[in-house]
Amino acid sequence: MRADRVEVSWDNDKKKWVVRIQAGEEVIRRYCNSPKDIDEQKIRADAQKTLTDEGYDGAGAQIVVKR
Repeated sequence: MRADRVEVSWDNDKKKWVVRIQAGEEVIRRYCNSPKDIDEQKIRADAQKTLTDEGYDGAGAQIVVKR
């Protein structure tokens, strides 16, 4: 499967990063336990790992990080 859009943002309520994966009409949200002040390269790597863990082809997926 290929993800159409991947967005990573901080969830203030849960105090965790949320990875939002959109594939067509389907949207999946998964949380990461990384610290809030993590650098962008590491949060992108966490999002890439989440994509792979969920069975998506992460190659070429554009990951948008919202701080």
